[in-house]
Amino acid sequence: MSMHLNGNENLTDLKQVRQQVLGQTQILQNLIPPTVSYTTEGNVLIIGPEDLARLAADKLSNMGQRAILANESITSQDEEHLEKVMAAAEDVESYYNKLIEIKGFLGQFQVKVEHETGTADLSLVAIRKAHFDLILDLSHSPCINLEMLPPGYFYVGQDEAKLADAISQLPNLIGEFDKPRYVKVNSDICAHNRNGIDGCNRCLNFCPADAIASVDKKIEIDPYLCHGAGSCTNACPTGAISYDLPTPQALHSYLHKLVTRFREQAQVAPVILFHDAANGASLINDDLPGAVIPVELEEITVASMDHWMSSLAWGARQVIVLNTDATAPTLTQMLNGEQQLANEIFDEMGQPQRVSVVNQHQLSELASLVETSASWPVIVPGEFSPTTKRATLYAAIDHLNSQAASIDTTLSKGNIPFGKVSVNTDSCTLCLSCVSTCPTQALTDGGDLPALHFVEQDCVQCGLCESACPENVISLTAQMNFDATARQQRQTLKEEAPFECIRCGTPFATQSMVQRMLDVVGGHSAFSANTERLKMCGDCRVKDMFEDILQDPEKQLR
Repeated sequence: MSMHLNGNENLTDLKQVRQQVLGQTQILQNLIPPTVSYTTEGNVLIIGPEDLARLAADKLSNMGQRAILANESITSQDEEHLEKVMAAAEDVESYYNKLIEIKGFLGQFQVKVEHETGTADLSLVAIRKAHFDLILDLSHSPCINLEMLPPGYFYVGQDEAKLADAISQLPNLIGEFDKPRYVKVNSDICAHNRNGIDGCNRCLNFCPADAIASVDKKIEIDPYLCHGAGSCTNACPTGAISYDLPTPQALHSYLHKLVTRFREQAQVAPVILFHDAANGASLINDDLPGAVIPVELEEITVASMDHWMSSLAWGARQVIVLNTDATAPTLTQMLNGEQQLANEIFDEMGQPQRVSVVNQHQLSELASLVETSASWPVIVPGEFSPTTKRATLYAAIDHLNSQAASIDTTLSKGNIPFGKVSVNTDSCTLCLSCVSTCPTQALTDGGDLPALHFVEQDCVQCGLCESACPENVISLTAQMNFDATARQQRQTLKEEAPFECIRCGTPFATQSMVQRMLDVVGGHSAFSANTERLKMCGDCRVKDMFEDILQDPEKQLR
């Protein structure tokens, strides 16, 4: 059932309501958040053309030890310029070794260079330390090729304004510093690897800081490199990687309160505007249309599709995500992909496309976007409470579907973590290798009876079951199923009566497993004399062998 707004936005001072709602609603944060610590003595390596590096080093005389790695030709032959260079930082040594790699972060940078016939740690050679604490990079392109550079690494190129800013910041980075440990990993529900079989790699594909790695078949996140972009938590289909500042549940609760309180006080469905703290926040002011509630995040990808859909299902009319030029390309790629999927879901269920991504240059069009959504059908708020990431997303989608066409179709789309498992029942032996590898228990066994059951809502399309199947009878179909009943119910993919031991009558295998053994090894010499043993349980098979030997002792020798 739907209703339409009828001019209420003009009857209430929405900006005042927004201010009141934001003032009375706080996001629940961990009072003692987990942190990581950096320790630095201020030892800095300056990389770049020697003339620029030496002039920069001269302005950092208040730092710890300094060293220069000259990796590019000097930028000017002007005599006056060269005189300044010669007089600058006379006590700082320059090195001309070829750079091999830089690894690390604030207080722990290891710089490998070519040295004689091999490699060397430049810090050991230059400052007699195991590492550099800070790096100032004046090269034409960064020596570390990452979208989000490690803390303590300042890439300024030959931009004088950036150089001045870095030189003002570097002296403040001496001592001990704490940073939030933004995310945590629950390996028990991770779909990356099970029983030595590779599965989901979604998080590995979306970290702009290269802070995620597969170590000994487990996903690990380096908290010292992590910038808190949230792309890994967004990409994770099981919720094994979750954000901690705020937690997914805390953000859901905050959004629910914002939407509910605004609707109650203004009698208008609000628009949720997600923006990041570093760049988007400076673009947000009270000029926003009154129905727009800004929600600040560490990065815009911290809010996943479940947060978007839940906000709408709880009564927001639209979700807008503000992107900026400073957003890492990987995050923008993820954001655009999620928006496209969300709006395909809306199209399928007959809802308006309620999720928009705008860049900072489109902020002037915000009023027009909000005015358009004011005429959309109003969503009656859903009553569900957030639980797991996946269950919350489906609850929101099901409610939004009930407010539109209540379709029961499926939306087919490749490379999404939703879908079904199909089994070729003629060739399946019910060995249940798939069940033992399934990280979400979407696949389960029949308990005392030989059976394979499946719940589509729990399937993340990780492919572990498909890889684990020795008979190659499993296939996956990525899709979004809008039939909630069919998606949530336990389906029986295959079941059969157990095979009972022909001696004692104890069920010990499946009918198809015994038949497969008869087909594969029945003609082997070890069984040629008595294929009936393949139809016995393990105990009876041993008894039968010994009885046979006792009756004819020479059989053992033969």
